[in-house]
Amino acid sequence: MNKAQIFEFFRRLAEANPAPETELAFTNTYQLLVAVVLSAQSTDVGVNKATRALFAEVTTPDQMLALGEEGLKAHIKTIGLFNTKAANVIALSRMLVDRHDGEVPATLEALTALPGVGRKTANVVLNCAFGAETFAVDTHIFRVGNRTGLAKGPSVLAVERELDRRVPGPFRVGAHHWLILHGRYICKARTTECWRCPVADLCGFKAKVMEKKGA
Repeated sequence: MNKAQIFEFFRRLAEANPAPETELAFTNTYQLLVAVVLSAQSTDVGVNKATRALFAEVTTPDQMLALGEEGLKAHIKTIGLFNTKAANVIALSRMLVDRHDGEVPATLEALTALPGVGRKTANVVLNCAFGAETFAVDTHIFRVGNRTGLAKGPSVLAVERELDRRVPGPFRVGAHHWLILHGRYICKARTTECWRCPVADLCGFKAKVMEKKGA
């Protein structure tokens, strides 16, 4: 895609969804951080089900520490890798209390120093909580970037850097959300729904599915 096509790509996605946001449920930055950590290799729907009761009880790192690892496990046992995730959430909560006065830091370096927080998780928090122009590349964005020709790369970091280089100014904050939602609901892994895609004519994917199955 050239610059004009990329601008039009995001213009159409923005027109269809002017205020995109994460589908994870949270009420403050700390809960967002916990939810994103829990969402690794899990669905947002599954995480939201598990955190509904948890977040009614826990809104701060201190409250999480008071709940304890076993108490946390009881809430999130339906989520994959819940033992490891529970240990990480307790450890990162301790670090937030000890090093950041209980507040979630607003830099990539400080966030990725927290247990269980990788670059993707940090970028989500920076974008959703602090409005940073970051590109959290998950499997959906990696697929959409390479499939459409928007941002090709052999690795997650390569695709992130291409997005950072190519996404135009008006769309940089929302880009990560538009691409995730597009990959989740239209440009899906197994069966693409190109027949209802608003950017199909801009996309470089050769094996487009332009008719709805069973239609």
